[in-house]
Amino acid sequence: MINRSIRLRFAPSPTGPLHIGGVRTALYSFLFAKKHGGDFLLRIEDTDQTRFVPGAEEYIIESLNWCGIKIDEGVSVGGKHAPYRQSERKELGIYLKYALELIATGHAYYAFDTADELDQARKEAESSGSSFSYNAQTRTKMRNSLSLPANEVELLLKEQAYVIRLKVDAGEEIVFTDLIRGVVKFNSNVVDDKVLLKSDGMPTYHLAHIVDDYLMEITHAVRGEEWLPSAPAHILIYRYLGWLDKMPEYGHLPLLLKPDGNGKLSKRDGDRLGFPVFPLQWKDPVSGEISTGYREKGYEPDAFVNMLALLGWNPGTEQEIFNMHELIELFSFDHVHKAGAKFNPEKALWFNKQYVQHLPTATLAKKLKAQIIEVLHLDSNSGILDQIYLESAIELIKPRIHFTSELYSTAPYLFTAPENYDRQIIEKRWKPALKPFFEQFLNDLEHLTNFDNTSIENCFKQTVVAMQLKPGDVLPLLRVALSGQGSGVDLFGMMALLNKDTVKKRITKFLNEINTHF
Repeated sequence: MINRSIRLRFAPSPTGPLHIGGVRTALYSFLFAKKHGGDFLLRIEDTDQTRFVPGAEEYIIESLNWCGIKIDEGVSVGGKHAPYRQSERKELGIYLKYALELIATGHAYYAFDTADELDQARKEAESSGSSFSYNAQTRTKMRNSLSLPANEVELLLKEQAYVIRLKVDAGEEIVFTDLIRGVVKFNSNVVDDKVLLKSDGMPTYHLAHIVDDYLMEITHAVRGEEWLPSAPAHILIYRYLGWLDKMPEYGHLPLLLKPDGNGKLSKRDGDRLGFPVFPLQWKDPVSGEISTGYREKGYEPDAFVNMLALLGWNPGTEQEIFNMHELIELFSFDHVHKAGAKFNPEKALWFNKQYVQHLPTATLAKKLKAQIIEVLHLDSNSGILDQIYLESAIELIKPRIHFTSELYSTAPYLFTAPENYDRQIIEKRWKPALKPFFEQFLNDLEHLTNFDNTSIENCFKQTVVAMQLKPGDVLPLLRVALSGQGSGVDLFGMMALLNKDTVKKRITKFLNEINTHF
């Protein structure tokens, strides 16, 4: 463990909506920071201005806030290391200073190759069956300050656009310990001379994140495994700048995979299979296309975070439900898997169901009341909006829902009599010989002194036996009579909630409909 105050950052690019893989990176960084009493920073890496998307930064901040990932320092809250947007830091000359320092120490150089020249080099390499890499073997054949005379370099610096590249020596072994993967080794022959500063003066990720991590005193840097091949170049930059003792510990997270495990989870997979891949809804500012989010789908933020935490990590136990406090207490990179994690939309639904089941009854009743008023346009003083009635209804509805938005639509018959009946069940089940059962059941219900679940169920069974029937002969029809539907909440619990008079009226109405139409 690094012997200094723990500081982790999440540093996304504002190029569009935040993928849930990015949210997971932020979450793991946040959990580790909080577990060790440290800080979580938000930095915006907007050095590629060609890919900047208006509204993306605000979306990122809102997403983290919805997830309960508290930002201690960064673009939305400020801090001692401001500014936290790389475009603003570039204007202060921060990155140029260190790029020039690398040139002065012989660890970087100017490159004047045009786009056409680089394209030609790639084509020549492809024609010989290889791929082009700007490195120790090829740079002597390119136009740069290592291959050109000093006077020509001086002239080109005044007259032509150029980039600054890292100078990677050949034949060197580069070793580092990854938080997740352990000891990782690379040979410098597979590391290209990364561009550090682009021709427009903007730094690339390779330079900018290192300079910022150093100046912002970052102790641990967590990112996706797609950056693992670039890690040796980053380690060399730390070494060349004399910062190895302050280099953060890197952790490269495995990918989030499609549900079938074949490839990285993408927006197209969500569109195709019908689930979100973004935390919040996103409207593309150019095309106007709307991509749904977990929040708009009705997911509880705590359930979303719980689900996401377990996509690639577990504490080594069978426990699956965790609140944020527990996640902070238990999280460690030792238990993050090296292999990619398959996204399971059904499991995401399961998590949300667990959280909805544990919401306070009063909270759910309040949501249900608002839904009823909206759909039925009722006065708030209506009898079915009585708090005791609503809370009793919640106990019946809750086991059948995944989202709080489903409260009313799951059992509308608890609040208004059915207008229509499931014809398929009636046509399949109804026989004139069953009419006496319903007439007798109405009579038996009338004599019940206690109209509760148990009493109603016992009465039903006794009537069935007395009429020499089986429960299955009449149960589906009784449910249709009361709710209009073939399935729903607990039948006898529903009858108890509706009360005796309402139950009798609905059964009588049903029999009249049968007489008229069947």
